[in-house]
Amino acid sequence: MYENRSFSDKTWLVLKGLGMGAANKVPGVSGGVVAFVAGFYEEFIYSLQKVNRKAFKLLINGRFKSFYRYTNGQFLSLLILGMVISYFSVSKLLDYLIEHYELFVWSAFFGMIIGSIYFIAKDFGDWNRKYVGYLLCGVAAGIAISFLEPAKENSNLLFVFFCGIISVSGMTLPGLSGSFILMLLGNYVLLLVDSVNSLFDTFADVFQGDFSWVYDAERIELLKVLAVFSLGSLVGLVSLSHLLAYVLKRFKKATYAVIIGFIAGSLGVVWPWKEKKYELDALGQIQFDANGREIIRGYSRFFPSELNSETILAIVFILIGIGIVLSLDWYDNHKKKQRV
Repeated sequence: MYENRSFSDKTWLVLKGLGMGAANKVPGVSGGVVAFVAGFYEEFIYSLQKVNRKAFKLLINGRFKSFYRYTNGQFLSLLILGMVISYFSVSKLLDYLIEHYELFVWSAFFGMIIGSIYFIAKDFGDWNRKYVGYLLCGVAAGIAISFLEPAKENSNLLFVFFCGIISVSGMTLPGLSGSFILMLLGNYVLLLVDSVNSLFDTFADVFQGDFSWVYDAERIELLKVLAVFSLGSLVGLVSLSHLLAYVLKRFKKATYAVIIGFIAGSLGVVWPWKEKKYELDALGQIQFDANGREIIRGYSRFFPSELNSETILAIVFILIGIGIVLSLDWYDNHKKKQRV
């Protein structure tokens, strides 16, 4: 574990947290892939594993410095800082870009995931029949999840807590998009849009000295939902990391084979050319939620029928996405050479 990092390394770690947080917000994109490609996935998992009984004993006994060192606190705090900043900045920008330039955003992410598959697979080593089998299992699981139909929104706090546990899967399991799973569970808008926006609005009101929101039942309910969701996410993050650390120690190549397959199988989720399928009533009219938004039931995917300027630009963005990941690979190799 690293403790003494240069200012440059600390800045990069916050930026990696920004990337991870932004990726977790987009349905179909996994923050775990960002961790994998950026080269800190294993440190992330093993650091989270240190949040255990011993860590809590140190904390309860007031040994804060020992707790900080034991849990690789500098690494985790900088990474989480980046994620928090992302939810109130980069993710807002992503929401805007997806709304206005959806095809090109999905194209860039599609390219980045293709690049990620290459990045993870290039150092895998020899493939035998067993690892190919694990790879195909991962592909099958990724494809199966990408074609599931979303459920309806559910604000029951016990279910919200469960959603929190599931949502962090994208951070710990590369290729499995936590936000896409939330969409399948029907709670993506409630947990990653409405509740986050309510917290943002609350901070803005408090900053302006306006406390009238305490009488707003809807705001209070959304803040309560966000608190329970955050608690579930914390529980999921720690518990999943313990399981993954165990698996990585004993079955590292097999785990990587499944991850590569899963990422490849989930490419369909971020396929750029797709149309929304909406919830319809008995008369075939589009249904809207309580906030006036169209209820999406999934996507129908297609191949572009002609090579027009929009299609060409989308292909360019796919290549840009691949280039971003390959440039990270180049940067990583360059830093390794400098250390030598």
